[in-house]
Amino acid sequence: MNRIVLGVDIGGSHITAALIDLVQKIEIKESWSRNRIDANASASEIINAWANTIENSMGLRAMLPSKINIAMPGPMNYKKGICKIKSQDKYNALYNLNIKAKLAERLDFDSKKINFINDAACFLKGEVFNGSLSGIDDAIGLTLGTGLGTSYYAKGKATDANLWKMPFMKGIAEDYISTRWFVKRFAELSGIVIKDVKELVEHHPGNPHFKQVFKEFSENLAGFLYKFIRKGMPLAAVIGGNIANAEAYFLHETREYLAEMMGYSFPVKRSGLGESATLMGAGSSY
Repeated sequence: MNRIVLGVDIGGSHITAALIDLVQKIEIKESWSRNRIDANASASEIINAWANTIENSMGLRAMLPSKINIAMPGPMNYKKGICKIKSQDKYNALYNLNIKAKLAERLDFDSKKINFINDAACFLKGEVFNGSLSGIDDAIGLTLGTGLGTSYYAKGKATDANLWKMPFMKGIAEDYISTRWFVKRFAELSGIVIKDVKELVEHHPGNPHFKQVFKEFSENLAGFLYKFIRKGMPLAAVIGGNIANAEAYFLHETREYLAEMMGYSFPVKRSGLGESATLMGAGSSY
């Protein structure tokens, strides 16, 4: 059996691909390929851009991968490969299309060997496969970025928990645990409009409201984690995504707040694989 598979991570503005060695549990670095995507382009343009990146990764090895496993955000019929994304300012042209069939045709690759998997589930699967949760068989994962991704892992399988829309505080969880919360809250406190958390950390650490916004985020995240944990009592949690890059400003406090709620110190780990987590998780699925 070919131990080499292709892991692919498709986001709202990018695609990343790399060959994964399932035996050594490593990403073959020289096969790594990444490109920006115009998510508002036509269906044919999007499919072609994806295919170009995938072909670039595969072209660096003489042997074709046994499978192409693609991590992608929902909503989507993952089994059939039919995109259900609409009204999200991304991939509207793909709505109701069988993108598995179209990609297989464009790549001249067996459609039965192309699999689509939820991206949040892939992140957690990657961390369990060979990351910060290696060896743990009951865990939850959060990806913190433009939106909130949630997943749980048990009995060898990672699944989308779909808790971004869970009722939380005065709205839903994603209202309080996302880039847009930081943008909104920092503007409310300081009157300054930022693009994202990266800009906040790089340009406003001396602002008198800097610590306050991260303190509130720590409380929000701990409160959400508490509700998530109580749903199934996992052994550990892992966080990733762009906001996790600012962990120095919120993760320690989050753990402390959560310990107060739980009555004991619950393991909340930072992603050990970073961006590679989703690729590894996709590659090691199926």
